[in-house]
Amino acid sequence: MTPDLRKLALAVGLAAFFWFYMFSPWTSGRPNFWLVMSVAAVVLSSLCLAFTPDRKALLKIEKPLLQVAAGVIIAFALWGIFWIGDKLSAMIFDFARGEVDAVYAMKTGLPQWGITLLLLFLIGPAEELFWRGYVQRTLSRILPGKRAADFAFLLTTLVYALVHIWSFNFMLVMAAMVAGAVWGLIYRLRPGLLPALVVSHALWDALVFVIYPI
Repeated sequence: MTPDLRKLALAVGLAAFFWFYMFSPWTSGRPNFWLVMSVAAVVLSSLCLAFTPDRKALLKIEKPLLQVAAGVIIAFALWGIFWIGDKLSAMIFDFARGEVDAVYAMKTGLPQWGITLLLLFLIGPAEELFWRGYVQRTLSRILPGKRAADFAFLLTTLVYALVHIWSFNFMLVMAAMVAGAVWGLIYRLRPGLLPALVVSHALWDALVFVIYPI
């Protein structure tokens, strides 16, 4: 196992531990969900920066106004996709609404404005920096073959969805897979849009969870 692969395995394993601790029925709520999520965001984004040899390239922002605009458009488009998906899933699965409500039940322990600030300025940006900026980016570099970037996209999307599996909430896992696939595909096609993806992830989190719940 190469040093890069060992670092990646350590970081993803730690992410899996955090998500287990936050979402499993045996550990959720002990301590406050938002405290654990914030700690996870700080730790994982720090590992991303520590394990990335070309940090300047990772953090480079080209055409910042365009990045912000693209991020806003992606966030609202993704919100629309989820709005449609919510209506369709309610027609197909009789358990869908209950599982969605269970996700919204996590809005406890902090005032809504506090949750919104955390999602916008810490949790959302850190997740995108870690999953696309570090995991998918690193896999694209270290996987063999001409289609390494394609496999990196698929593998990152799958792992991002699977770390939510301990919630035993089908709708949450599917939501993570859909959102991860959208962000991952955009990154696969346009790696230079990573700052826009950071903006979109942060804004989408705040929109779907607090500002305009579905």
